[in-house]
Formats: sequence, C-alpha cells, structure tokens
Amino acid sequence: MLNLQFFLQCQYQEESLKKKSKGRACKNTGSYLVSRMAERPPRRPRVAWEARAPQESSSPLKPYEVCMVQPLQTDGSWLAVCEKESVRCIQAFLKSTEKDEAQKMRFLQSIRTLCRAARHKGLSQGLDVFCPRDELAENIRALLQEEPRDHLRTAVRQQAMLAIAALSSAEAVPEGQTIPLLDACFSSVFCLPPKEDMQGLDTSLYHKTLHAMDTMLQTVVLGSPASSLSKELQSILQMLLTFTKSPSAAVRERAVGRIGTLSYLLASYSSLEAWCPFGREDDSPACHGGIHIPILGELLGRLILLSFCKDKETSRAALHALHHLFRFLQQQRCSAWPEDNLQHQRVWGAASTSCRSLPSTSATTKVFGKYLQPLERTDIILTAIEAMTDASISDKEGASSMLDEAMKDPNSWLTDVPKIMSGIHGNLEHIRVAPARHSVDSLLLLLTNRCPREVVKSLLKCSPPVDSAALAMWEVMFSRLQPLEKVLRELRIELRNQRMRRLFSTVLEDTCILQLTLLAASDVRAKEFAATYNLWRSLRHQSLEMLSLVLQGLVTLSQRPETARKMRVLLEDIVETLESGNEDIQMKALLVFRNMLGHMRRQEASPIALQLAEKLLPLFNHESSQLREFSLRLFREVMQKVAWRHKRQMRKNVRQGLLPLFFHLSDQSQSVAKASGEALLAAAELLKWKQLRHLLQTQQTWRIGECLVVQDRSRAEEYCHQSLPHLKDAQATVREAAVRFIGLAARPLRDQSPEKLAEICRALKALEKDVEPSVCSLASQTVLILRQLIPQHTLAAVVFDKFSPRPGFPPKVAVFDHNLSTVAGFSLGGQRAKGKWQPPKEAGLPGELPDALPFQQPLAAQPTLTWAQGTKRHPRSAKLASLHASRCSEVATSCVLWAGTALPGAQFHTEGLKPKGGASCPATSAQ
Repeated sequence: MLNLQFFLQCQYQEESLKKKSKGRACKNTGSYLVSRMAERPPRRPRVAWEARAPQESSSPLKPYEVCMVQPLQTDGSWLAVCEKESVRCIQAFLKSTEKDEAQKMRFLQSIRTLCRAARHKGLSQGLDVFCPRDELAENIRALLQEEPRDHLRTAVRQQAMLAIAALSSAEAVPEGQTIPLLDACFSSVFCLPPKEDMQGLDTSLYHKTLHAMDTMLQTVVLGSPASSLSKELQSILQMLLTFTKSPSAAVRERAVGRIGTLSYLLASYSSLEAWCPFGREDDSPACHGGIHIPILGELLGRLILLSFCKDKETSRAALHALHHLFRFLQQQRCSAWPEDNLQHQRVWGAASTSCRSLPSTSATTKVFGKYLQPLERTDIILTAIEAMTDASISDKEGASSMLDEAMKDPNSWLTDVPKIMSGIHGNLEHIRVAPARHSVDSLLLLLTNRCPREVVKSLLKCSPPVDSAALAMWEVMFSRLQPLEKVLRELRIELRNQRMRRLFSTVLEDTCILQLTLLAASDVRAKEFAATYNLWRSLRHQSLEMLSLVLQGLVTLSQRPETARKMRVLLEDIVETLESGNEDIQMKALLVFRNMLGHMRRQEASPIALQLAEKLLPLFNHESSQLREFSLRLFREVMQKVAWRHKRQMRKNVRQGLLPLFFHLSDQSQSVAKASGEALLAAAELLKWKQLRHLLQTQQTWRIGECLVVQDRSRAEEYCHQSLPHLKDAQATVREAAVRFIGLAARPLRDQSPEKLAEICRALKALEKDVEPSVCSLASQTVLILRQLIPQHTLAAVVFDKFSPRPGFPPKVAVFDHNLSTVAGFSLGGQRAKGKWQPPKEAGLPGELPDALPFQQPLAAQPTLTWAQGTKRHPRSAKLASLHASRCSEVATSCVLWAGTALPGAQFHTEGLKPKGGASCPATSAQ
C-alpha cells in the first residue's frame, strides 16, 4: 500500500514546479527570434523518485535564454579557449585506437562543452565542421556497448547519457540515431545485476547513473519537434515495455522507473513544446490534446499487472507511473471540467484512493477504463491475455481479473472482435494455468454469443484454419449449446458462400462440419442422423483432431433430449471410438453416452447399458485419473439403467469388474477411490451380495477381499489370473492391494493347480525389487507363504548325447522341474568294464554315485541317489533312483528318474514333458 505521506510529497513537488514555471512571457529579440513557451518546463524537472535516492543538485530555475541566430564562423574564432581544447580532444579521441578510461571521460565531457557553447551562442549550423555527428553517435554507442555488464565502477555510462542529452538539446543527433542510442543506454544499464549482487558498488554512482538516464529521456522528448513528439514517445515507451517483460526483477524495476519518468513529464505540464534554440517556426506548443500515444493501452495494462507483482520496488515504480498517467489522461480528456467540479473531484479522488490502497487489478482497470478509447481498451485486453503466458508475471490471477472486469461491460470493452480473436489464437496454447484458461474460454464464449458472425469469420481467417489453437477455440465454442447453435448457423452460411474454397483442411472436414450443422436442426430424422455420421466414421483414420471436434459437437447436442434419443443409431460407431487410445476422444464418447442414457427411459437404455458395460472395464485402469473416475461413475449408472430381462447378462459383466473396482478403492486419487466404492456398492446390490454391501456401507474395506474369495471359491484361479496385470499398475497402492488379494485368493489352489501357484510366485518375485518398500516386503512374504503350499513334484530327466553314452563313460542326465527349468545334472555312476559302462550291481542296497556332479544350477546340498530294482517292462533300463535335494529358498523336491543306459535310443519316463535344452525323447508310462 502506497504511503500517504509519500503521495502528498509527490503532489507538493508537482505543484511547486508548476508555480515556478508560470508567468514567462514571449518577447522578440530581432527579426529572427525563437518563441518561448507560455509555460516553460524546467531544464531538469524534478520527479517523484528524487525523494528516494541521492541525486545531483539542480540549479535554480532560470528564464530560458534566447539569442539571435548568428552565422557560423568556420575558422573557429567564436570558440573560447576551453571550447577549442574540447574540439582537439574529440578529434584526438576519434583518431586514437587505444582508449583508456580518462580519455573516454574527456571525450564525453568535451561533447557536452561544445553542445553547450552551440546552444548559448545561437549557431545556425551543427557541429559537423569540427566533428562529424555520425562519428560522435557511433562512438558513444560503442562506449556503452563496451562497458562490462556484471558491474558498475566507472562514470562512463553516466557521462555517455549526459552527452546524448547535450547532443539532443543542440539538435546534433543524426537522423535515425536517437533510438539506437537509447537502446544502447537501456541495455547497458538495465542489464546490470541487482544492486545487492554487484560487489563494491558505489550506491551514489548507481543513482547518478539512473538520474542521468532520466535527464537524457526528458531532454530527448522535450527536444523533439511537436509534430513528431508522439512518435518519439511511442518509440521510447515501446523499448521500455520490452524490458518490463524481462525475467529479471531488477531489469523490470529499472525499466518501469524510466516509464515513470516519462509519465511524470506528460502529467506535469499543461503543454509540451520542443526546445527551439535555432528558431524553428514550424512547430507550435504540443498541448496534451495533441499528444497521441498508440501504445498507451498496452502500457497501462502492463503497469496495472506490475503494480501487483511480488517485487516491492517494481510494484512501487509501476504505481507511480499509473498515478502520473491517470493525471495525464484527466488533463487530456477531461480538460473541459473545471478544477472545482464536484464530479471531477469525485472521480479523481476515487482514482487516487484506488492507486494508494491497491484494491485489485479489476478495480484499477475499471478506474482507467472510463477515460480510454475503444482501441486502448482492446490493447489492455490483449495485454492481459499475453500476460497469462508471460513468465515475468507470476500472478496470473491479476490478468484473469482484468478480463473479468472487461467482460462486465462488453459494450465498452469488446468492440474489436477480430483483434481480440487474433490475440486469443496467438496465446491460447501457451496458457497453462487453469483459472487463466477458464477466463479466456469465458471471453471467447461471450464474444461468440454477442458477435457470432465476426467470431466465425475471424477464426476462419487463421492460417492454417485448423491448427491446434484454432481447433481448441472451435471446441470451446462447441462446448455450450447456445454458442454452438449460433456458430453452426454461421458456418452453414459460410460453407454455402464459399463453395469454391475449402474452409477447413480437406473436403471431408468441410462436409463433416456441414453435416453437423444439419444435426443442430430440431426436425432432422434419425435415419438422416445416421447417414451423416457415415462420413465422420472415416475421420478416425484421417483426422483425430476433427473427430474430436465433431464429438464435442455431439456432446453438446446430446444435451437436448430429442437429439439424444436420435443418437441411438450412432451407438456402434461411438463405441468403437472407446478403443481409439486417444484420451480426449474417449472422454467425449463417454460424455455422449452419459447424455444419451440420461434422456432415455430404462427400457430404451437397457440394451445400450448392456453393450456399454463390457467396453468400460478396460478404462478402469487407464493412466488418466479423470478418465478412470468418469468411466467408474458411468459404470454405476449403466448398472442402474439395466432392465430385468438383461440383468442376468449384466451380472456376468459386473463379475468381471469386481476386482478392478476393489483394487481402485486404494486409488491414489480420492475422487477415483470414491467413484470406485460407489460403483462396487451398486454391483453388490445388483448381485444381491448382502455381506459385500454391508462391508461397503460400514467402510470395512480391509475385509472386502476375503469376502470376494469366500463368496465364490470356484473363481479363485480366475481371480488370481485377473489380478496379475494389476501387479504392474503405475500406482503403488494398487500394486499393494493386488499382492494382498493374491495372497488370499491363491490358497484354494493348493490342491487344484500347483502349476498356477508357481506362476503366481514368479510374478510376485518380480515385485521384490519394486521401488516402493511396502510392496517389496509384502511380495516377499507372500511368495514365501505360497511356496510352502506347493506340493513335492516328480521331476523329469533326459539323457544327453542323444541317449548314446560315449563308450566306456556313464551317460549325463539333466533333471527338469515341472516348469522345464533345469534343477541339476548328473553323470550316472557305475563301473567301466571292457570299454563299456556297466550300471551298479543290482544288490538292492542303497549306494552313492561317487561321480554325481552339479550341472548348470548348483544345489544347496549334495544330491543322494538311491538305486532300486528295475521294472519288468524295461529290464535293460537303468535302476530307479529317487533324488532328494534342498534348494535355496525352496521346499524339498522329489525326483523319479528313468534313464536308458545300455542301448542307444532307450526309452524313459518324462510325464509328457519336452524339456528345454537337451535331446527330445518319447514318453512312456511308469509302471
């Protein structure tokens, strides 16, 4: 909040300056005299910020000295000794290649000396006789560009800007060089680091440098011809506005301070006249009414936003500038009001109070809006829209408030529709903040309702006509029924008037939009409705963007009951869009279904509900929380819409959705979890499961998993299989819920499907490395428990080397478990006699194979082989062996091994398995 004492001090200074500058009359000094201003501004007017920083002292105000124009004496006899020395210094500097700081300072001071002499002696020609003006301007700009950007330790910048001011006052700045010189000054000073970050900074030098810039700006403006004053101000303010968009707070604060200087200059004098030391007669005083600043609207919009920024110095400087600009607007556009006019006082008092108390951006916008022209109001709107994408404006709510204020008085603010539409189109894709995007959408809808024809024509002129920003704007206009109907009506007219030219990218898109305009008619029949959609069906393969736009139109049109009922014929086509994989299209398709079901009786909606229920199940696990939530809520509505004759089939679909509904009770999104609970309760009522309904109503969610298993034990294996994909869900809470449920549902599989238990264990083992510690721990515990449920398995074995052992050597046997994973490998023991291998003696006594060795995966314990009598069916086979081994983290495993040994190609028992790796073999039955 602006300090009231400081505000009054500013007012006092301004009034004092006005009193000192009054009472100066014009007089003639010869046949060729220069007119004096009726109200001459001081050479170095004090400004509001002088109270904040130490500055150079100002000499007392003196009457402006006017002398008779004298012809130039080219021999330089008119120059004083010191002035001749300045000429030699300048010429020496221009010829020098190496310049130290002292030379730079003498060069700049010499320029000031010569310019002062030229003004006081009323020369009618410039200084080109002694030093080319172009070279002077170029050297000054070079000096500014050479100054380091990381610190301020010399007065070169200060003296350079004072030199520019001197050249301007002597009309010695070459044409077209003023703006480049000012730009060099701004870049050299504004881009310095913040004061607190510059080591060894002389604070006095810093403030003197800024003061020199203010003096330069005032001199340049006052030294401009009245006919070009507005153009000069426009150019300078445009440059300063560019710096106010810098991401650096220090740069913004310095630029806004200079805008405040110029604003003070505009507000402090009843007229601005160019300085005329050489007797220009073609320029008259530039009164406030004659000053036109096209950039004023953008300037005000930017200052309003910056006055509410978090940086206090920038906010303060912006507030000062607004204060002075408001006074300028009053003097320019309310000059007919006398000072004591009550209405004038009320308006000014309210404005001053607003500026001091900083109520809001909307209130400030309203105060200024009363004095602005329509074009300036439009520029404020465009500035607010652009600010929503600007990183230097941290508070996007201020820009939204400005738009909201403009929308309260559309007759005054929303006058240039094409320009506003162009501004929205250029910035819409870069607006990321939701409230700001909502304000722009509201503005677009308001424009569409008020001026549909201008809106449509403006948007169709965008190039390309269906780029992403244009499509986003069409979708906003298609999102409300009343604007949609108006837009479709205007599009139909445009399409008929532009038959020889496409409005959109392709003929197909034009045709689809034309058919959509027909659908807006209330008398269209259902068959015609379906015929038009045949064209849109092809959009799935050619243009998903246009398909999204068409679906948005259907979403809006389906809000009308009569149109929603006719959309039944589109059911199959819209259902197919649910499989498109495009989130936006899927969401819009669901919205169409919701609207359709909402306008139908149960008998009409039941077949649609039955078909839709199955298609909704995959969307429960979608990565988008918004789509998950909406599909869950629609699933609940679908269950409630089914008629009695379809309930049996619906119950089958609902059973398939029980587990996803249960798992998403643990969804990280609270809205999704709530929607899942409501849908699960509706499922319990449809299935008539009282216990499940009771648990949901009493919020005993930890017992729901057990309830599902107990309710239907026959589906235990199906439940486990259905749970496995949820182990890979992106949400840790869902993965944890799936692991916990599998631990319950897998227990009944102990005696039914040991292979399934092993598959589940492998899937859970992958979670032992999960990024979430709770999931890792629970998965490890569940695997340990489930492995204890797996019974001992009979393993299969094969003989390597195609069942033909090398002569004299025992065959190698690979042992496989039921998952075809190699457990171990062995060389069968025995003895070598006459170059042939002989099996162990058939003594029937237990014995060890001394050369039994691990193969591939080692065992935790050395295997023990016990030999027994062979069977009668295979008298020449190897003996029956039983292997008992304890593996790491596994239960004891039993292996029954049949191996052919003596004859090549001997058969052995494999229980129908074809192992990986070793040789294949036929299976035989064990006796």
